Amino acid sequence: MGRTSLDLLQGTLDVLILKTLSWAPMHGYGVSQWIRQRTDGVLGIEDAALYQALHRLSRKGFVEAEWGLSDNNRKAKYYQLTKEGRRQLRAETSTWRLYAEAIFKVLETA
Repeated sequence: MGRTSLDLLQGTLDVLILKTLSWAPMHGYGVSQWIRQRTDGVLGIEDAALYQALHRLSRKGFVEAEWGLSDNNRKAKYYQLTKEGRRQLRAETSTWRLYAEAIFKVLETA
């Protein structure tokens, strides 16, 4: 795959965020909670890393944001996938499946 460690970590977080936003527009805290819940608490994302990733995805045109009100009536920025973001998610999902299968082949070798 030719990715550096930082690229791999950013790529992992990016695809998790894209997948999360494929369900519904969410604010940053909602994205973090959804990932934590779906992974049974195994994956927790630090706020700084989350918002850096959201801004990076926004710059690339994969997500867009608009202000709205959260459940507790506070102003929050809600992120949603763009058409390009959905295309990117499909491509990244394919890549990650191949990557995960390759890792499991190594780990399951007797």
